[in-house]
Amino acid sequence: MSLAPAVAADGTIQLATVKVRHWKMAISLAIATFLLFLLFLLVPRDGVSSFRLGDRSSSIELPTVSVPTAPTTWGVLIVLVLLTAWALWDAWSYRRTGVWLPIVYGVLAIFAFLTWAAAGGLVPVTGLLFGSLSLAIPLIFGALGGVIGERVGVVNVAIEGQFLLGAFSAAMLASITGNPFVGLIGAMIGGVLVAFVLAAFSIKYLVDQVIVGVVLNVLVTGLTGFLYGALLVPNESVLNRPVRFTRWEIPLLGEIPIIGPVLFNQTFIVYLMYFTVGIVAWGLYRTRWGLRLRAVGEHPQAADTVGIKVNTSRFWNVSLAGAIAGIGGAYFTLVSVGQFTKEMTAGLGFIALAAVIFGRWDPIRATLAALLFGFATNLQNLLTVLGTPIPSEFMLMLPYLVTIIAVAGFAGQIRGPAAAGKPYIKG
Repeated sequence: MSLAPAVAADGTIQLATVKVRHWKMAISLAIATFLLFLLFLLVPRDGVSSFRLGDRSSSIELPTVSVPTAPTTWGVLIVLVLLTAWALWDAWSYRRTGVWLPIVYGVLAIFAFLTWAAAGGLVPVTGLLFGSLSLAIPLIFGALGGVIGERVGVVNVAIEGQFLLGAFSAAMLASITGNPFVGLIGAMIGGVLVAFVLAAFSIKYLVDQVIVGVVLNVLVTGLTGFLYGALLVPNESVLNRPVRFTRWEIPLLGEIPIIGPVLFNQTFIVYLMYFTVGIVAWGLYRTRWGLRLRAVGEHPQAADTVGIKVNTSRFWNVSLAGAIAGIGGAYFTLVSVGQFTKEMTAGLGFIALAAVIFGRWDPIRATLAALLFGFATNLQNLLTVLGTPIPSEFMLMLPYLVTIIAVAGFAGQIRGPAAAGKPYIKG
């Protein structure tokens, strides 16, 4: 609902209540329900679907749950239809749908889809969640860098370049020193270097930020590709054999069923991610730094009048964003792959940027969006192993399809920071 001026019969202006129906959520759920209905109807699967809840490394044993495939999928689909009807009724009645409904809907929809896909097979729940988190880690660091950059008024399209140079620097320095922490610091410096160039051209020389970001991505891709062939390949044993971070299990917490091995038996970079998300979320809304950052990104003229140095603030915060994104690049070489390869980030910087938009430029929401994209990527791998009748080409499209639907369908009308992408010229 909103208030709008209305003119009364006596000529006075009064405020009238204007009711607005919010259809986006309801329509999105209706489309998803219809697609699931078509999938279960046109490609029926029968048998027994099994879900392994336990983890072999855990001291607590959980049973493997088996359910009949067809009755379970159709039963859950009925519940999804009811939830969709609830959302449609809320929209028709001018009410906003509670946040619980899409969460419950999403969990049930994923369960129904996995039950259909796992007919006659096994879904390792802990492995699925662990892999999803692992794939989401660089996206989370990139999204946090994107949030800080755009909140301060600079569109950080160069996340891909910060990933690549961070991964390259981490691999080379960790190989030379034999210390992954030195590689991590090198990755942060690599991310800052890319961010430094982005800030210099977009803030100092007023070049279009999107163009600078795209050019930087191409430049860093070519530079790291050249250095990989010229330095790392001929000296692979010396320069491209980085010492990787090992897993540290947190006592007691690591023994929690299902989520314990996923969240608390991880490497240093993952624990650093937990800390970074919390600090950025708290600092953005609870500290003087965050207030100034948001003021510069929303109304730089007003920030300037109260003594905030707009361009200086933008420069240093974009550099901070580059350092955080560089940690995401270090994850590739110091945890995931174990060495640098040419173009190894494979466009994940742009998915991290999509997570920023889908997350409404909020650290927590952007993190959840990155986790969603990580889950979609890992789900593609699982569906391939299960041998589902979905074409392999569609499997490869799945993470990017989820990205497009999320940004276009759910975030299409979201307004970002008012001054993002606009250079500030002091009058």
